[in-house]
Amino acid sequence: MSDSNSDVPRERPIERGFPIEQVTELATREGRAKLYYRPLTTMHKWWAGKLGSTFRAVCLYTLLDDPDRVTVQDETVGNASLSAYTSGDDKNEYDLRELIQAVDLENPEALWDLYQRDVQVEDVEVLDPFMGGGTSLLEASRFDASVTGVDLNPVAWFVTKKEFEAHEVEIDALHSAFERVEDEVAAELATQYETDCPHNDEHIADIVYALWVRTLDCISCGETIPLFKDYRVAKGRYADSDGYHVLCPDCGGISLTDDLSTNSVCSECSYEFVPENGPVSQGGKYGCPSCGLKYPIVDAIADGQSYSEKLFAVEYYCTECDDEGKDRAVYKGFKKPSTADREQYESASDQWQTDDSLQEYAPEGPIPEGAITAASRISGNDIFQHGFQKWRDMFNDRQLYCLSTLLRAIDDIDDQQIKEYLLLAFSDSLLFQNSFGRYNSAGRKIEGILGRNSYTPRGTYAENNVWGTRAGRGTFTSTWEKIKNGVEFAHHPTERYLKDGELEETNPFEKSVSGDYTLHQGDMRNVDLDTEYDAIITDPPYYENVIYSEVSDFFYVWQRVLLSEDYDCFEEETTPRQESIVSNPAIGKDDDQFELELGEAFARMREVLSDDGILAFTYQHGGAESWGALLDGLCGSGFDIAAMYPVSANASELFGDDKLNFTVVVVAKPADSREPISWSSLRREAHRSATEARNQLENSDQSISEGEMGIVELGRCFREYSQYYGKVHREGGVLDSTEIAAEMHGLVAGDVTPDEIYLTLLGMDDPTQTDLHRLCYGTDVSPEEVREKGLIRDEDEFEILDWNDEDRVAYLKSTTESDLTALDRVQLRRWYAAQTGEITGQQQEIEETSEMVELTNDLAALTNDEGYRSLLHD
Repeated sequence: MSDSNSDVPRERPIERGFPIEQVTELATREGRAKLYYRPLTTMHKWWAGKLGSTFRAVCLYTLLDDPDRVTVQDETVGNASLSAYTSGDDKNEYDLRELIQAVDLENPEALWDLYQRDVQVEDVEVLDPFMGGGTSLLEASRFDASVTGVDLNPVAWFVTKKEFEAHEVEIDALHSAFERVEDEVAAELATQYETDCPHNDEHIADIVYALWVRTLDCISCGETIPLFKDYRVAKGRYADSDGYHVLCPDCGGISLTDDLSTNSVCSECSYEFVPENGPVSQGGKYGCPSCGLKYPIVDAIADGQSYSEKLFAVEYYCTECDDEGKDRAVYKGFKKPSTADREQYESASDQWQTDDSLQEYAPEGPIPEGAITAASRISGNDIFQHGFQKWRDMFNDRQLYCLSTLLRAIDDIDDQQIKEYLLLAFSDSLLFQNSFGRYNSAGRKIEGILGRNSYTPRGTYAENNVWGTRAGRGTFTSTWEKIKNGVEFAHHPTERYLKDGELEETNPFEKSVSGDYTLHQGDMRNVDLDTEYDAIITDPPYYENVIYSEVSDFFYVWQRVLLSEDYDCFEEETTPRQESIVSNPAIGKDDDQFELELGEAFARMREVLSDDGILAFTYQHGGAESWGALLDGLCGSGFDIAAMYPVSANASELFGDDKLNFTVVVVAKPADSREPISWSSLRREAHRSATEARNQLENSDQSISEGEMGIVELGRCFREYSQYYGKVHREGGVLDSTEIAAEMHGLVAGDVTPDEIYLTLLGMDDPTQTDLHRLCYGTDVSPEEVREKGLIRDEDEFEILDWNDEDRVAYLKSTTESDLTALDRVQLRRWYAAQTGEITGQQQEIEETSEMVELTNDLAALTNDEGYRSLLHD
C-alpha cells in the first residue's frame, strides 16, 4: 500500500490526531445499546470486547493515508475516487488529500465526516493477533481491508468465523431451519414452563422465571434451612411500584410490603416477619431459626451435606389475559408455586434421568480447577466448596432435559452452516440457562452466570424459560432473534452516528460485511502468518482482567458436543490454558510472566508488520508500573510509541469500586535507531511536546476532561521516551521504564480542584456519575472529595448540589474560614444572604477577590440564580 519511491516517512492521520470527544460520545451510546449498533458482534457473548464505534474510528484514522486508494459510496456523489475530489469542485464534498493532511490535535475532526460513509480502501492487509469476538477485524473488513485474525480460544475462533460467514447465509434458509426445530421441540419445551393463571382458571400462563432456593439441614437440630439472604422477591411495578413483593417464611405466600426493614404481615397467614432478615448472614453463614446455631455453609458441605432445592416463586405471563386487554398487573406477576408446578418439574426430571438418548447432548466432564472456579487472588468464589464438581451440576434436571432436547433437534439439521448458527444461538442462551443465574429483583429480570467474569454460587437462582415466551430475556427464541439480526446486518450494514447531538442511521451500505479474511486458532506466537501486514489493530490481554479460558469453557463444553468431529480445535475436553498470555495463578503465571509473554507477542507483531506499517491497540489505562511494563514490551520489541488517545470506558468497565477505567488507544510504529540522552534533556523534550499537545487541544473544538487531556500528553511524553528507550541516563545510571513512566505521570498530572470539576458538571446537560468519574480520572481529585464537600450527591440518583442544600451548607459552616475556597466563600455568602436578606457580620469582613467576582457571574449563568450577582461589588 505504501509508495516505495517516496523518501517521505509514511504518516497516518491517527499519529497526529483523533476525535476523542466524538468517539467517546458515540462509544458511550453504543455501550448502552450494543445490539442496535453492532448486531453482528453481539450474536454471542465475548469478553472485554471494545466497541465497534471505537474500532471503526481507529480504522478510519489508520487506513486512510493514501487518497489514490480510497473510494466512497455515497448517495449524493455515487461511487467515485475520493482523490479526484477537490475543494474547487462544487459537485463534490471532499478533498481527501487535504482532509488527511489537516488532521492534528487542533483539528482531529477533519476526517470525521467520513465515519458514517461507505469508505473502501484498496490493497491493505490488517492483522489482529488477539481477535477475540472479531470486532476489529469486522470493522477493518468494512473498509475492504484483507484481514487475518488469530486467537488461542476455540470459542472466539468459532464466534468470529460465524460473524464472517454471515453474509453468505440465505436468510430464508435460516428461517426454514428454525421452523423445523420449532416444529420438533417448541411445544414440548413450552409445556415444561406452563402454570395456571391466578386470575382465570381457564387460562394457562407461561412461566417466565421459576425462582429456586437452595437448602441445607441444620447440623445441630436437623431443621431444613432455606438459604435466603432476605425474603425479597422483586420490586413492585405499575400501581405497586412503591412496594416490594416479599415471601412469607412461614406459609410461602407472596404479598406486598412498603418497607423491607420493618415488620411485614403476610396477607395469607398473618405471620409477622422482617423481609430483609433472611437466615444467611454476611460471611456465608446460615442461622438456624429453631436452635439459633450459626454455621458456615461451605463447612456444612464439607461435612458431607449437599444442596437440596425448593421452588419458592413463579413469575408468570398470561398471554390470554394480555390478549383480552387486561391490565399488566393482571397478566404478569408472581405467584406461590402450586402442587402442579412442582409435579411438572419432577416429570421433566424423570424424563431427563430415564431418556438415555439425551445424555450425549449434555457435557459430562468435570469442571477443571482454575483461578475463578477455585479460590484464588482473582476470585474469592470456590464452586467446589459448594459441591459443584461437573458441568452438569450447574444446571437443574429440567434445564438439562430441555437443553439436551433442543440441542438434539439442532443436531438433526443437515446443513452444517445453518446448524452452526442455531448452535450459536443455543450457546449464547446458556448464559441465562443455568442454576447460577441471579434474579435481579429491582429490574425483575434474570442476570447471566458470568457477572464479574466469574462463577458465583448463590443461595437462590432464577430458572429461565428455555424456549421463550413474550417476556423475559436470554431464551432460545430471543437469542435466535440476535442471530437473525446479525445475519441481516451482515447483508445490509448501516452505521449509526451523531448529527447535531441527535442519533441518526445511514441507509444500508452497498458493500456487505464481507471480503478476504483468514482466521487462525492457535498461539499468535507460533501460527504461520504473512510478513508484510500494513496495520495491526488489536485489543491485547491485560494482566488478570479476564481469564478467557475459564469463562469460555462454560460455552465450549456445550459447543463441543456438536463440533468435536468437525473441527480439531474442539477435540480437547476444555479450551487451551497454558499458552494463554495472562496473569493466572492456576497455571503458575504471575504478572512478571504475563509481561514477558506480552513482550513476546509484541516481538511477533514487529516480525510480521511491514517496516512502514502501524500498530494500533486498545489498552486499559493503569499506573506507572503497568505503563512501564507496556513500554518495555513494546519498545523492547522494536516499536516506538507515536500517540495515545483516551476513549472513556463503557458501562462494562465500571468495576466494583465504581472507579472509571479509560480505554486508551495506543499507536506505535517500527522504531528507528536509538541514541542515548540525559534525563534532563529528555524531560525538556517531553515537557515541550506535552505542552504543545495541550495547547493544540485547548485551541481545538474538543470538549474533553483534564484526565483525557493528560493521557494525550502522556502519549507525547512516551513518544519522546521511546526514541531513546533503554538509553536515558541520570546520575550515572540508566532509568528503567517504570521510573520513566512515574516521572512522566508527574510531568502531566492535572492540577485540578474539586471546585473546577463541580463547575464543569454544572455546565453539562444531565450530568451523570460517569461524568464525575471521567472528570476526576487522571487528576489528583477523587469523586469522594467532591462528595465530601457537599458538591454532589449520588446515593439514589446523581445530583449536583447548590448553596441551599443541607449537605453543602453543613460542609460550608463546619469548615474554618482559612480553608474555604473562593467557591466556598461565594456559596456561603449566598446562603447567609438568603437567611438575612443581606450580607452582615463576619461575612462582610471577608476580602473580596477578583476570582470571587468572576465566580458570582459564572454561577449566576450556570444556575440561573441572579442572587449570586448581588453578593459582591464589581
